[in-house]
Amino acid sequence: MTRKADFNAEEWSRVVDGPLYAGMRVIAAERGGTLRETVAMSRVYQEARQRRGANALLDELMKSPPSIDADRIRDAGGDIAAVTVQHLRDAMAILEAKATPAEVDDYKVFVMTVAQAVASAHKEGGFLGIGGTPISDAENQALDEISGALGAPPDAGT
Repeated sequence: MTRKADFNAEEWSRVVDGPLYAGMRVIAAERGGTLRETVAMSRVYQEARQRRGANALLDELMKSPPSIDADRIRDAGGDIAAVTVQHLRDAMAILEAKATPAEVDDYKVFVMTVAQAVASAHKEGGFLGIGGTPISDAENQALDEISGALGAPPDAGT
């Protein structure tokens, strides 16, 4: 069981903020629907809080409020995609060194759940809710970037 105490402050921040960066990357991929997408991200966090006990690491993560480092994004020229990918790669390296394989897999699933919930929250295109696509090409690209940064999917070796 991996706990917050197993990480220094910078490491813990990387891990805690990862899902938020993933959600924000998808929100930034396409204009429109920001409110719905933000609510969807919030809902995933709320559902995770209600499922306490399944994973100690995720339980600890839910107790720590995530944040976005605006200066880091500004320093990257506003490129949230690049910042998100690097942030998730850093978080994965930290987790792979300190957490159990099951905890790492659960983290990957949580991050992708956040990102997919955001992508699915608002149809792109169409008119007055008619037509459009459930997930835009730009959002699919963002999901692919996030998935790539997380590395091999859970249970890939079994």
